[in-house]
Amino acid sequence: MVSPLDELPPPPARRPDLDEDFSGGLSEQRWIPHYLPHWTTPERSEARYRLVPGALELRIEADQLDWRPEDAPLRVSNLQTGTYSGPVGSARGTHRHREDGLLVRTETPQRLLFAPARGRVDVTVAASRDDGCMLAAWLIGTEHLADEDSGEICIFEIDADAIGATTVARSGLKAHHDPRLSSDMAEVTVPFDATRAHTWTAIWDGRETVIGCEGLVVRRVPHAPTYPLFLMIDLFEVGPPSGSHPKTATVHRVRGWTSESETDADQLPEPA
Repeated sequence: MVSPLDELPPPPARRPDLDEDFSGGLSEQRWIPHYLPHWTTPERSEARYRLVPGALELRIEADQLDWRPEDAPLRVSNLQTGTYSGPVGSARGTHRHREDGLLVRTETPQRLLFAPARGRVDVTVAASRDDGCMLAAWLIGTEHLADEDSGEICIFEIDADAIGATTVARSGLKAHHDPRLSSDMAEVTVPFDATRAHTWTAIWDGRETVIGCEGLVVRRVPHAPTYPLFLMIDLFEVGPPSGSHPKTATVHRVRGWTSESETDADQLPEPA
């Protein structure tokens, strides 16, 4: 557990660059409701979701296809704030998750709806306790400028079977194909049932990454990506379909600030 002294700073006083509570529906100017669509086909990447009062419910439904046949069994409903790929048949695209002949199947235009190189993101969610599910939020390198711009800030990954009176989540940094970064992931325990609405925060400035939950620091990584990252929020069903459907998790609010100056970026809390 973190010390009560390890508090996150308050959000910037200025208006967020991204502020979404889904009260106006799912905005095409803010969100792409597909999971890494360039590595698969639209009927497999498209999110299943439902608008509920004051939130959006991500869903895994009984007839939903695996995201890619090669990665089956794996079904996912995802919102992301950008896309990028090369042409069909190329190996260029965001988040090259496999080394064995991964090629673009659906050419996806470059769209960077929210992709800061430094900044802050606050994500308020309620996780799923449905069988085989994981709720996650990541900031991933777009790779549109260079293939090595591929690091990931893993804000959280919460498995359904890790939720109880306390919840265990994975959090930290993944280097992927970026030789300038070192992967640094760890399990953190938060003192509540993550099926209730709660807020995770990532703050990064090119020098350090700080991840928090409910206003307290849970991870501090002494380096950070220095290139554009877009946000992904995903509900996965990992493994063969089991239990009843639909399986659901809820996204209540997302706020994000792109840091525009050294002063604005220098929000990282000092270690206690």
